[in-house]
Parts: sequence; structure tokens; C-alpha cells
Amino acid sequence: MKNLGLALTSLRNLLITLCIGMFCTSPVWAAQWTVLGPDGGDVRSLAYNPHNPDQIFLGTSTGSLFVSNDGGHNWARFARLGTDDYVLDHIAVDPQNPKKMFVSAWSVANQQAGDLFRTHDGGKNWEALSGMHGKSIRAMAIAASDSKVIVAGALDGVYRSNDGGNRWDRISSPIQAELKNIESIAVDPKNPDVVYAGTWHLAWKTDDGGANWHRINKGMIDDSDVFSIIVDSANPSIVFASACSGIYKSSTAGDLFQKIQGIPFSARRTRVLKEDPSNPSIVYAGTTEGLWKTMDQGKTWKRVSNPEVVVNDVLVDPRNSQRVLLATDRSGVLASDDGTQSFSASNHGYTHRYVTSILADQKDANTIYVGLVNDREWGGVFYSQDGGTSWLQKSTGLGGRDVFSLKQTKSGALVAGTNRGIFMLDRNSSQWRPINTVVVEKTVTRPVKKGSKRTVASKSITRSVLEARVSDIEIAGDRWIAATSAGLFTSTDQGKMWKGGPVLGEQDFISVDTADELVVAATRSSVVVSTDTGKTWKEARLASYKPNVRNVTVTPDGQILVASREGAFSSADSGTTWEHMLAGLPDKDLTSIAYDESHKRLLATSSATGVIFESTDGGRRWRRGPDSGFPLRRINVVHGRFLAATPFDGVIAQPENESQSASAEGSGGN
Repeated sequence: MKNLGLALTSLRNLLITLCIGMFCTSPVWAAQWTVLGPDGGDVRSLAYNPHNPDQIFLGTSTGSLFVSNDGGHNWARFARLGTDDYVLDHIAVDPQNPKKMFVSAWSVANQQAGDLFRTHDGGKNWEALSGMHGKSIRAMAIAASDSKVIVAGALDGVYRSNDGGNRWDRISSPIQAELKNIESIAVDPKNPDVVYAGTWHLAWKTDDGGANWHRINKGMIDDSDVFSIIVDSANPSIVFASACSGIYKSSTAGDLFQKIQGIPFSARRTRVLKEDPSNPSIVYAGTTEGLWKTMDQGKTWKRVSNPEVVVNDVLVDPRNSQRVLLATDRSGVLASDDGTQSFSASNHGYTHRYVTSILADQKDANTIYVGLVNDREWGGVFYSQDGGTSWLQKSTGLGGRDVFSLKQTKSGALVAGTNRGIFMLDRNSSQWRPINTVVVEKTVTRPVKKGSKRTVASKSITRSVLEARVSDIEIAGDRWIAATSAGLFTSTDQGKMWKGGPVLGEQDFISVDTADELVVAATRSSVVVSTDTGKTWKEARLASYKPNVRNVTVTPDGQILVASREGAFSSADSGTTWEHMLAGLPDKDLTSIAYDESHKRLLATSSATGVIFESTDGGRRWRRGPDSGFPLRRINVVHGRFLAATPFDGVIAQPENESQSASAEGSGGN
């Protein structure tokens, strides 16, 4: 029975590996649409091939692995590992066999989950190792003295493999309850049995491969998350550890630490420490306030980057210490070729952008604008004048705001709805300006004179500034409507003044659309309808339950369409009755429904599939269009070609030779 149990366990592990491997192996990227950009975004990790340092791998927070074969100048998609919520924080290439690689992952959606991936053939095929399946892995290291020894730190403890990842054993004792929530791992470069583990509360060490552990906290402030640990490659007695309380150095292999001075308290969150492989005296500290550098093993430090840069990882070229790459939040890869005296973006081919809106310029057929969120001063609005081949930022005046909506006026000016107000960019202007004046008019009646029954009416005007999140803007001739977190606001003078507020007790609006006198707006859980340009409103009840609404669309003939997490809904009678549209559409996770004016059709997208759905009969029947291979937020038709906005891959474009084309002529969109 014992042998049978072992056999069943082995079979189960094999099936897990095979099943996960089938879903996480590298896809055929060439079959997918083209990623146009804009370049840049978040980068979590960097690692080079020890046999060919020009080959560099890049990990993201959405399960994508990128590769550069020219030292980080140009990037290409390499593999998709796990699901879109997998954070690839650690990449390790076997120094003895560069075709063998390991990538650790943890899930944002379920932070107790994750995987450890391995390839034997240089990335053509990947498998999720059954011994580590389901574990939220936050740290990983290959022993420099024995590449068969791999140590991984997960939320439930420390794990070790002595055979290159085939079998794993938990080497942290369950008796030591605080030896969990592992955030960092380091292996002594000369003795693979010596392992350091940093946790969310101080650090631990084993000298005998995990048989015994002891806490190494002497000299550390007690409340310290240990983000990174490195051991000097030449002298393993020297150990650096970074924590939320600062950077610490030990000259006694962790027995005693001293806090290193020279880095400001505000930059104390040091996410990564990295030693120069050709000069152990040089150590880099990547912090939430830039990159810091010491050239004397921590005696003195100097900040060598913009303080606004959040550094997640550091890579130093082992052949040339002057070449340093940074993995950053929002600004992608930053590269230096002069020993960190200066940095520049090095993101060509790498896109990790959350695109909210795509806008084709009305007057210039070659110009496209996109709005971005989550990238602060590196985001905002970008434009391309060559069909997406190259992009330029156009965000001066936005102050690092997120952009949720982009529209264009008859004059060619751009209007942006941001996380803090509405902004306009006049035609040929280089700077956005706020258009956020809210006017409240009140009529007051008073007696003509004291004791008189005759009254006179006068108006009082109160002005304020709209600082709410503006999720959507509809420009319908001279009437502009903004869906904001403070209500619905209307302007009839090109945004100079706005009037409005909550509607029917609702104020957090995310979408609005109009057709003639019909106005439809939505919060995340309700839809309101007006048939008299917003003078009076009624609530539209879509179903017996409250849906999670993503967007509303009104067709020129007055049909209302709602995309929601629970599917698509349609009304042909101004919201009095509703139909749940299921004929050919997914029944959940719809992100948008758009009306394509050029071809008189409806287009729908979903976060659960890359397929574009099309209806030419008002939504009664839908057919599957082309499959982009990416989760989609919105779809546009620009000059007869589908362009789509994605949650984290920027703007993608349909291949020009794809059989299910948007059309050979005309342009439109949402």
C-alpha cells in the first residue's frame, strides 16, 4: 500500500507538471497581433546569461518574460508563464548550462499562490515544477558553487532542491513559526549549505543545509522586513541586508550587523542590493527613491539616479562595470554606459502599459493618441505620427495624472479626463491646461424693501474646482458631458464652465454616452437614463441583480448597450426593458461594447478572451471576429485596421494580412 501511495503521488505530480506545462509553455508570439507601444512601464526583474551576457531576460508583473540579445538595447517577447497576475520577481540561469533556467512567481490575485518554472531548452518549453506548485515564491537563488542546489523562499517557508529542481524539500522547521513569509534568499558562494533567509520580520541563517536555523538580528532594528541579502563573492564573511529600516552590513557572516549610514530615512525601503561582479567594493542599493552606490563596501553612499525612480532590480554587465541596467516601476529599463553618471530609457520592444483610450486624430490621418494610467510622470498621453512605430509623450501640464478618457473637439483640441479633473490641449499647443471650473447657480428671492410684499429675484453664483476622477467624457456638438466620481457634469461653452453633480443619489459615474436627446450614464452598479438631455432622469434596472458595469454605448438610433462583468445587456426603449444578449457573446467579463460608425456595426471585447465579437443586427446575433491573443479593454477601427487597448500590453494592432480584417476602407471606433 505504501508503494501504491508513492506511485499515485508520483503520478499526480507528473499530471500536475504536464497540465500546468501545457498552459504555461511559451506561446507562438508570431501568431498574435503586433504590440505597438508605447514602450516602457513596470519591470520586476533582470538576469543575464552567464555564457552570453548580451542575452538578458526581463520579468514582469503579468506573467510575461522578455529577452534582449543585444545587451538590453532591444527587447522581444520570450514566454508567457502562468496567468496574467503572476509576478516574475526572480530569474536564474544555470551557470553550467545556460539552456536551463528557473523563474519564480507569485500571484497578485491570490497572494498565497504561485509557481516555480523551469526550462531545459533555452525557453522553447517550460514546466511548472510540481514540488513547488501553488506556493507563493518571493525569493530564489542558485548556489554559485553547485548549480544543482536551488533554494526558494515562499510564504510558508524555505525550500531546497539538490538535483536541479526535480525534487524539493522544505528545510525550514515548522517548529520555528516565525521562519516564514520569506522575502529574500542568499546562498554562500563557497558553501551551498550556508543559506540566509530574510523574512517580513528580520533574517535567519542555517550553516548545515537547513537542519538547524538561528535568527541573525543582532544590530538590526527589531521591526525590519528584510527585502534583499547578498554575500560577498570574494569574502563570504561580508553580508549586506536591506530592510525597511535601512541597509545593514555584517563582517562576521551575519553574527553582528551595523546599520550603514549615508542613505536618507525617506529612501529606507531598499528593494534590492547588487554587488558589482567584477569589483566587490562596489555595491548598488535600489530603493523607492532612486539608485544608491557605494564604492567602498558601504562606508559612503551616493545617489546616482533621479530620486523619483523606484528601483526593483539592478544588473551590472560582468564584462564592463560601466554598463548598468535598472528594472524600475513605470519607467521600464533605465541604462547607463558611464558607470551610473547618467541614465536613459532602454525599452525598445518592451511595452508594459495600461492603455485606457485610443484616439485617431480627426485632421491628421497618421496621428494616434493614447491615454495611460499607473505611470505617473512617465505616462499620461502619448502620440504616434507613423502608425505606432514610434511614440512621443505629450503630457506636459498633466502633473503625472492618470488619463482615463481622451476625446477631440471640432477645432482639433484634445480633452482628457484624469484622476484629478479635466484638461485640454489646444491645437498646436505643447501644454495641457485645466478646465475644471464648476458653477452652482442659486436663485434667491427677497422683499423689495422691508415690510413689502413685493419681492425681487436675484441669482447667486458659486464657483469651485472639479478635482474628482473623470472616467469618461462625451462631446456631442456644443454639449459636453463628464462622468466623474462626484457626479455628472455638463458644459455648453467648450469646458469653460461645468454644471452638475449627483444624479438620483448616485455620484461615482464611470461611463456616459448620448444620441440626440438621449443620455445614458453608468456607475459600477447602476445605469441612469435621460430622454431630455439630462433635465430629468430615471434609473434603468438591467436585471434582478446588480451588475458590475464596465461601459455604456448608445447607437445613433437610440439603442442602449451595456458591457458588464455579467455579460451584455441591450435596451431599445430608452431603458424601460432590457435583454441579456447571449447569442454568440461570452456570458461574463465583457469590457466594452462600441459602435463602429463606418460599418454600422457593434464590436465587443472581453478580458477573458482576445476575440473581437461583431454584430450587424443590433446585437441580436454575434459572430467571432479575429483573435488578438491578448485580454482586451477596448477596440477601435482606425483606417480599416483594428487597434485595441490592453490592460498591460499597450496598444496592439491587427496584422494587415489577417483574413478577418476590420475592413479595407473607412475608419471608426468607440
